[in-house]
Amino acid sequence: MKRVTGIGGIFFRADDPKRLRDWYARHLGLPMMQYGSVVRWREFNDPKREAYTIWSPFPRDTKYFGDKSTDFMINFRVEDLDAVLKALRKERVHVEERVEELKYGRFAWVRDPEGNRVELWQPPAQTPRPRKRTREKKAKTRRRSK
Repeated sequence: MKRVTGIGGIFFRADDPKRLRDWYARHLGLPMMQYGSVVRWREFNDPKREAYTIWSPFPRDTKYFGDKSTDFMINFRVEDLDAVLKALRKERVHVEERVEELKYGRFAWVRDPEGNRVELWQPPAQTPRPRKRTREKKAKTRRRSK
């Protein structure tokens, strides 16, 4: 079973997240959104499949990372979140009970031996791109619309 297949996100605490986003956009060219940047790339074994890694500064007082002494959280991509969690529990890793299911994937959290919160993310299956219509289908569509 594959466990980690890539880095899904890099999240860290910042005194002024907006100022950092602006600096990284201006000086390093990261395209910014409200929460940070999305760096897009292609899957190595499936180049047609687009993937991404999120870079995001969080406010210093965020509770998302858990303990305030932790300044960062890494999000790792996994193919089968349930299988990974089952294996980690069997290995007596601290696994949080909550699993979130959102439109952009499934999430769970574990703690490493030093207490750092680690996020595991199973991206949603990509829906196939629509096939290009053939000339015959285009012609039928034109006839129906007249």
